[in-house]
Amino acid sequence: MRVLVTGGAGFIASHVVDAYVERGHEVTIVDDLSSGQRANVNPKAELLVADLRDRGTIDRLKGRKFDLVNHHAAQIDVRVSVADPAADAELNIVATLRLFQAMVDDGVKKIVFASSGGAAYGEPVYAPQDELHPLAPLSPYGCAKLAIDQYLGFFRAVHGVKAVSLRYGNVYGPRQRKDGEAGVVAIFAGALLDGQTPRINGTGEQTRDYVFVEDVVRANMAASELDVDGIFNVGTGVETSVVQLYEALTEALDIRVGAEHGPAKAGEQMRSVLDGTRLRGLASLPEPVQLREGLQRTVAWLRSLS
Repeated sequence: MRVLVTGGAGFIASHVVDAYVERGHEVTIVDDLSSGQRANVNPKAELLVADLRDRGTIDRLKGRKFDLVNHHAAQIDVRVSVADPAADAELNIVATLRLFQAMVDDGVKKIVFASSGGAAYGEPVYAPQDELHPLAPLSPYGCAKLAIDQYLGFFRAVHGVKAVSLRYGNVYGPRQRKDGEAGVVAIFAGALLDGQTPRINGTGEQTRDYVFVEDVVRANMAASELDVDGIFNVGTGVETSVVQLYEALTEALDIRVGAEHGPAKAGEQMRSVLDGTRLRGLASLPEPVQLREGLQRTVAWLRSLS
C-alpha cells in the first residue's frame, strides 16, 4: 500500500511507520517536527516537514493517491486544550477534516485515526470501559477526539471509506520524550535519571490504563491490513494509579527517591481503564505487554541513550 502517516516522526507514529516499512508498504510522513524528531524517522520513508494547518501542505499531498491515511498528528496536551480550546481545535479538528476530505476526494481507501479512550469516555460509569461506554469528555482535547470519531462515521456512510478509530489508553515506551507535554512514564523516568525529584499532580490516586507502544503498533497494523471498520479500544484492562506507577518505575530503575506532590491539573479525570478485548479478539492479537515488562524495556532504552 501507499501509506500516509501524519506525525510520523513522533513517539507512537514512528513505531507505526517502522511496522509499515517492515511489511513492505511505501510510506510518506508529514510532520512539522514541533515534537517529533528526525532521528525517529525510518530511512526508507519519505519525510515532508510541514504543518497540516497550512493549506499548502494539503495541496502538496493531493494527487499522490494514497491507499491509506494513518493520522497521528495532534495537539496532545490536555492542559493546552483547556487553556485555549480554539487553538486545540485548529489542528485536532479543522486541519484534520481538511486532510481527510482532500484524501477522500483523492480516492483513499481507508483512514486509521489515533483517538483517545480515557479522554472520550470521561469518568467510568463501569470499568473497564468498553466501546459502548457512555461518552463524557472532560476536556477540549477529549471533545476534539470524539468529534473526529463522529466525523469518520460521516466519511464512512457518505463516501464509503473504511475508517477505524483506535481509542488509546496511556501509551508509553521507547522514543517517548522526557521533556514532552504528555507521557508520565518518560517524564518521571527522565527526572529520576537526571537526579531530579519528580512531581505528581494531585494525590496520585488518579488511575490510568498504561499501554506499551508495541501493543499500539499491533493494533494499528490490524486496523490497516484487516477488514475491520469502526471504533476500537486499545487498552490492557488494568487500572494503575500514578502512585503505583511511580513505585513500579523506581523499582525498574533501582532509584529510590520520593516524589513531590503539586496541584491537580484542570480537566484531568480521576479514573480511566479500557477494555481492549474486542480488537484483540477480531485480529487474534496477543495479550498486552504487562506493565512491569514494559517499564523494564523502556528503562533499558532510556539508559541506552547515555
